[in-house]
Amino acid sequence: MRNLQPNAPTPAAAQGASARSWNWRRTLAPTGNTGDTVFRSILFACAFILLLIVIIMIGAMAVNSLPSLRAFGFGFLTSQEWNPIAGKFGALPFIYGTILSSLLALFISVPLSLGIAIFLVEQAPRALARPVGFLVELLAAIPSVVYGLWGIFVLAPALRETVEPSLARWFGWLPFFQGNITGIGLFTGGIILAIMITPIITAVVRDVLAAVPVSQREAAFALGATKWETTRVVLTNGAAGIAGAIILGLGRAIGETMAVTMVIGNRAQISASLFEPSYTIASVLANEFTEATGELYLSALIELGLILFLVTFTVNGVARLLVWSVAHRAGGSSVGRAG
Repeated sequence: MRNLQPNAPTPAAAQGASARSWNWRRTLAPTGNTGDTVFRSILFACAFILLLIVIIMIGAMAVNSLPSLRAFGFGFLTSQEWNPIAGKFGALPFIYGTILSSLLALFISVPLSLGIAIFLVEQAPRALARPVGFLVELLAAIPSVVYGLWGIFVLAPALRETVEPSLARWFGWLPFFQGNITGIGLFTGGIILAIMITPIITAVVRDVLAAVPVSQREAAFALGATKWETTRVVLTNGAAGIAGAIILGLGRAIGETMAVTMVIGNRAQISASLFEPSYTIASVLANEFTEATGELYLSALIELGLILFLVTFTVNGVARLLVWSVAHRAGGSSVGRAG
């Protein structure tokens, strides 16, 4: 009689296991080379570690926010009171200051950024486009604290002495331009943010417009379109990427800390006037985190950080997807023309 071994793998099972092992290796290295397998495994590990760090960050902030979540619940987002002495904390003034300052920055920066990008890609000669593009990118390399110092010593006095009095005189019937004129407030913070996000939006829009296939421009010219009409065609083709660039700038504005902290006034209040001081989530974290005493106070600040992290993460993710969609369409058009 044959000695039956029920636990021994059959030839078919062994072949299937070998195929699965081979498929896994082929996934890491399509060429089947051992060096490629090791190299791609290292890259995969690096990407996995980065993802793990993000998950750990979210988890750590969520755990440390539990005391605040239990104490205030959803009311934390709707309450206007921030009183560490009384143990009462509400995030609404900081959310309001963050949103309003970021939207004001976009209102100022988007037309300027689009104009610069269109000029660099569609209008400017190469000899002029390169130095102007370099200067725009140089603005992005300036530390935020330098912007803050410039805002305190140059921008704030100029706004206090000339711009804000003129706005109050011409548009004082609107609630946005009423209140005390000090040069330090939401208006100054919005202008600083606009200057800081302009290089980012300009650079991304420039890349998006450059990615639009040349055939689109040639087709417009062949139909008798003018230079401006051709530019409109290019803008239409790159609309999703331009929207992504704007959202990317919004994400930068939401998370900016030092420069805004130095010029926005840092007062937890909700006011319709742009001249009044305000507060952002990033600013309150920078100012009060080191001074936080008590578990509830610290937990409330960490919950603010969690809110800021999730909002910024979502905004940047949406922006990347929109920019990627334009680049993907441009790549597909190039392949189609090559075919």
